[in-house]
Amino acid sequence: MRKTALLTTVTTLLLTTFATNAALAGETLDRVKKTGVMVDAVVNDYPPFAYLNDQNQLDGFDIDVGKAVAAKLGVKLKLETPGWETIIGGHWAKRWDVAITSSTPTAEREKVVDFPVNYYSVPAVLVVNKDEKNIKSIADISGKRVGVGTGSSYEAYVNRNFSIPGEPPIKFPFHDVMAVPGDETVNFQNLELGPGVRLDAIIASLGTAEGFTKNGGKLKILGEPLFAEPNAVVTDKGDPEWDAELKRVVLELHKDGTLAKISEKWFKTDISKYAFKD
Repeated sequence: MRKTALLTTVTTLLLTTFATNAALAGETLDRVKKTGVMVDAVVNDYPPFAYLNDQNQLDGFDIDVGKAVAAKLGVKLKLETPGWETIIGGHWAKRWDVAITSSTPTAEREKVVDFPVNYYSVPAVLVVNKDEKNIKSIADISGKRVGVGTGSSYEAYVNRNFSIPGEPPIKFPFHDVMAVPGDETVNFQNLELGPGVRLDAIIASLGTAEGFTKNGGKLKILGEPLFAEPNAVVTDKGDPEWDAELKRVVLELHKDGTLAKISEKWFKTDISKYAFKD
């Protein structure tokens, strides 16, 4: 009898689990369709991907991609800025539907969030002050203060704790780097003060670096790109139907040229094309 009771209990638990998972599947998609709104969690300090413009409005490449996704879904876009670490930490509790916010898939991040589809790929580069004399390559950042976006893949790279699933191992030709995480804009402003004043160098995306190096001529990109990282749409775990729908929409935006147009607008080149294998 105890065995029968145990089997009954296990069966009940399994059925409950299956029912719960079935209830979760498609829940986000159903909510978006019902409310007519897609809530997109983004950062506001990562120009030109996402930042506050002169009108104090969120603007940038990621924002335009979010608008295009929402339009393709036939819903309105609502933007929220909970903070990068909160976004990438998962367990969103239905507060946001998606995060189109320049996130690189990593093995560690995949434990708590999903990356249903890549939408662009861009090189990471080393930036120094134009008067810098001691840093001639990435190997020379050993023992230096290097600015990186808080919680970014660049911070993980500087700390020699970074890999890209499905890509060759990343090389770290440096040691004992003092990572200085912070707001990207502030990092670049600090580096403009001069070599070693507050920072010795910065590691950032090519798009971001070009935006700052062309502004005032106080900074320069040094050497070849360090690595090229894919950037993906992020979702909370547990809704494969929503993931599949987002993948379908992003692939359509690639095929109809929308992503290319948004890329050309912000970077004068198509940074999205490297994310897709046509």
